[in-house]
Amino acid sequence: MTSTTSPASTGSLRAGDLVHPIVAGLISVIVNYGGTFVLVFQAAKVAGLSPSLTASWVWSISIGVGLTGILLSWVAREPIITAWSTPAAAFLVTALATTPYAEAVGAYLVAAAAFVILGLSGCFERVIRLIPPGIAAGLLAGILLQFGIGAFGSLSVDPVLAGFLILAYLVFKRFTARYAIVGILVLGLTFLLVQERVDLAGLSLKLAAPVFTMPAFSLNALLSVALPLFLITLTGQYMPGMLVLRNDGFKTSANPILTVTGLGSLLMAVFGSHGFNVAAITAAICTGKEAHEDPSKRWVAGVAAGGFYILVGVFGVTLAAVFMAFPATFIATLAGLALLGTIGASLTLAMQDARTREASLITFLAAAANIKMLGIGGAFWGLVIGLLAYALLNGRLMRAGRRH
Repeated sequence: MTSTTSPASTGSLRAGDLVHPIVAGLISVIVNYGGTFVLVFQAAKVAGLSPSLTASWVWSISIGVGLTGILLSWVAREPIITAWSTPAAAFLVTALATTPYAEAVGAYLVAAAAFVILGLSGCFERVIRLIPPGIAAGLLAGILLQFGIGAFGSLSVDPVLAGFLILAYLVFKRFTARYAIVGILVLGLTFLLVQERVDLAGLSLKLAAPVFTMPAFSLNALLSVALPLFLITLTGQYMPGMLVLRNDGFKTSANPILTVTGLGSLLMAVFGSHGFNVAAITAAICTGKEAHEDPSKRWVAGVAAGGFYILVGVFGVTLAAVFMAFPATFIATLAGLALLGTIGASLTLAMQDARTREASLITFLAAAANIKMLGIGGAFWGLVIGLLAYALLNGRLMRAGRRH
């Protein structure tokens, strides 16, 4: 893997260097489970899966995400956060209603194999390198904008909790900016426990057990599940996820990331995992300066996040249910505040070059609009519109891309 840091740099890690990236990794995991994991449970219910098969799905995807994230972050010495495909999970809520589960598992295998082949081919990395920095920054800012807005929109839903977190964030930023995110996480959890808004009394840790499902293959599942799953994950997860890494200065090639996550998905598919990939939104929590001022120390966040994912996977639906029990306001405000620095830095980079400013602004607005057409999400269309604007306004997309 190509990296901006040397493995030798890890020798300079001190105890104080671990706190912020570990907390960043924890927040990314909380946001992932608390924000989108409910889609997995919805899809499992639609498919009529038993509790044991549902627990196996949680186990397989959590363990797979954890192991691939740890491996990639450790080898590259960069915060490579992996996650399940959220748009793919949303798609499965509908698809599993008409597709036998064994055939869906077969479709997962086909989609995973396609990612392995794409990673080994090297094609995806060449496409990523053609995207100008301003366009990439505008796309990331647009994708994350809804989370920044969500932090303050929570004031309409739960003014006391949201107001407390926002005020605490500003106070921490004023007096000890380095500990702002750590501080609001601790204060927020304390606030919820004092108000008894998170009930942990009935919590019992139960080990999850993987359940093997013999895959079945059909043309219908290939066309109606595997192909959409591949396209949705590629455009809605891998593309913005790689641009998150590029935006914060990390240069690891997309090829090994595609290959490793594809292989992991291939191994875990028979236990229910619908596939995992490089993360986008939750990755931004770990790749920016909030995780650590020194970029060479941020890889710890990737390893920490992987460890937390494995912990959740070992105990199956139990810990996932705990994260999902947090109030939606807490998750939204925490995520938005944690991403403020990344949103600001992305907007600054997008507007930096006067020659590409308008195209970058169009990309930002198009991505923020979250356009959905032909079953493909807003990140893809924001990028397409931005690149089209760039090409028409500058007439030299390919040359700029090569220089980048």
